[in-house]
Amino acid sequence: MIDIKVVNKGKHPLPKYATAMSAGMDLRANIDAPVVLHPMERKLIPTGIFMALPEGYEAQIRPRSGLALKHGITVLNTPGTIDADYRGEVMVLLVNFSTEDFVVEDGERVAQMVIARHEQGCWQETDILDDTERGAGGYGHTGVK
Repeated sequence: MIDIKVVNKGKHPLPKYATAMSAGMDLRANIDAPVVLHPMERKLIPTGIFMALPEGYEAQIRPRSGLALKHGITVLNTPGTIDADYRGEVMVLLVNFSTEDFVVEDGERVAQMVIARHEQGCWQETDILDDTERGAGGYGHTGVK
């Protein structure tokens, strides 16, 4: 566990892990009135949460499987990354891939947030790369016989 400074300007409890081994915490919509998502429409949904992640960490915003399966609602730009130096409100970019309107209600669990450690890369320019069994095989390469 890492400590994360958080300001909750919303009207709902802080996100929490549902079980002892959950990877993500559910984020709730913090809205004054229901938000209608029409088919193929996307909207930013506020959460009321502001945080300061430690250096070397990010928050990944991911879809909730139940919303995706039952209603065709997912998070666009998945996973969305919240950097450690961001201090604005955590927002969720929802999209409706179904053929029916979907209504987001205040307090509804709209996404999950995973806290993850990361590294930054440092480019080392070279004229040649080492060979591997895969080589330059790209999309679909390992499924073709």
